[in-house]
Amino acid sequence: MNSSDDLTYEQSVAYLSGLLTFGIRLDRERFIELLRRAGDPHQRLRCLHVAGTNGKGSTTTFIASILRAAGYSVGAYLSPYVFDLRERIQRNGEMIPKADFARWVSVLRPQIEAIETETDLGPTTEFELKTAIAFCWLAEQDVDFAVIEVGIGGRLDATNVIPPPLVAVITSIGYDHQSLLGDTLAKIAGEKAGILKRGTLACVTAVPPGEAFDAIAAKAEQEGMPLRTVSAPAPPQDSPLLLRGPFQRQNAATARAAVLVLRDHGIASLSDAALRQGLAGATLPGRFQIALSGDPALVLDVAHNEDGARVLVEALKAEMPGRRYRFIVGMSRNHDPIPFLRELIPLVRDSEIIVTAPRFRPKPIGEVTDAARGIGLKVRVIEPASAAIARTFSAALPGEVVVVTGSFYTVGETPPELRGADKGG
Repeated sequence: MNSSDDLTYEQSVAYLSGLLTFGIRLDRERFIELLRRAGDPHQRLRCLHVAGTNGKGSTTTFIASILRAAGYSVGAYLSPYVFDLRERIQRNGEMIPKADFARWVSVLRPQIEAIETETDLGPTTEFELKTAIAFCWLAEQDVDFAVIEVGIGGRLDATNVIPPPLVAVITSIGYDHQSLLGDTLAKIAGEKAGILKRGTLACVTAVPPGEAFDAIAAKAEQEGMPLRTVSAPAPPQDSPLLLRGPFQRQNAATARAAVLVLRDHGIASLSDAALRQGLAGATLPGRFQIALSGDPALVLDVAHNEDGARVLVEALKAEMPGRRYRFIVGMSRNHDPIPFLRELIPLVRDSEIIVTAPRFRPKPIGEVTDAARGIGLKVRVIEPASAAIARTFSAALPGEVVVVTGSFYTVGETPPELRGADKGG
C-alpha cells in the first residue's frame, strides 16, 4: 500500500463511523469474505466466546484477567466501549495502539470497497470492520488466548465466524433486542446458544433453570458438549473485587468456571493464586463504577435494560445504602424505557429523574419523558448529556449519590474531570 493510502487514526475513526449508515445486518457471508481477503486471521486464534444479555463484558474481562495473571498473552474483544473506541480491542489489558488501529483500517478499506463493488454481498457494517480489526490485530500479536464478547445475540453475530471456541459462555438471558432475537426468553436463549459448536470443550452458563436454560441445554446436547452450570454467588472470599456490586460475584464465578475448563483439560496452567489475582485485579469502566466516592458521590453504570436496572438498584442498596439518589437517564433508540425505568422507582421515591440523550443513536427525549411520567415519575430534561451530568453533580447535596445510566453512550459523555481515578469498578 502506498503511504498516501495510509490513514491517520482520526481518519480511520471517521471512516469507521461512516459505516454506521449501514446499520446492523445479522448475516455473516460478507464478513467471512472480508476475513478471507485478510488471510483468515480468526482461524489462528484460540478463543473463548462469551454471550448473554447482561454481564458479558465483565465476564470477558474477568476471564482475560485470570489468564493474564497466569502468565499468558491474552487478547480481549469487548462490545461496546465507554470512553475510548480502542477499549474494544485489548492485549494484556492494554488498548490497541492508535497507529495499529489506523494501519488495519488502511489495510482493510480497499477490500471492503472491492467487496461492495465487485460482489453482491453489499456494504460492510461498522461492527464488522471493528471485529475484523480485532481479529487481524490479535492474530498479529500472536496471543495465547482471545476472549471474544458477542455483539448481539450469537447465532448470526459477526463474532460467530470463529472456529469452535475452547469454551462457550452464556452469562444471562433477559429481554433485550427482541426485534432481532425473539419475543420469548426461549427464543432469545436459542439465538445466544448459537455460539455453541461441536468440538467446544464445554458450555458454561449462569442462566437459572427455566425455559431459557432448557434452550441452552438442548443446544449443548445437540452439539455434544457438556454443560457446566454456575450457581455459586461469589468467588473465593479472599478475592475482593475491584468490580463492585453483588452481580459481579456471579460474573466472577462464571469466569472462574470457564477458565477451570481449560485447566481441567490441560490447556492452561492456572494456579489458585492466579485465579485470585486475576479476579481481584479485573477492571472495566462503566460497570457500577464509583467515579467519585466523596460526598456527594458519582456512580456510572451502563445498565440499559430491565435486568440491568434491577441489578443496578441492588448494587446501590448494597454498596450505598440509605442514601438519596439522583438519576440521570439517557437511553439509546433500540431500548425500551418503561421496564428499565420501573426498576428505578424504589430508589427515586418522591424525587425527580433527569432525562437526557446521548449524541449517538439516542432515544428521543420525548419518548423517555412520556414513559417516565406514564409510570408516575417526576421528570426534568437537561441537554446535552455532558451538561446534565455536570450540572446535576454540581447541584447535588451532601449525602446524595448521582447515578448516570441508561446507555453506554450516555455514560461515555461524562466529563473527564468527573470520571475520577476509579476507572473500572
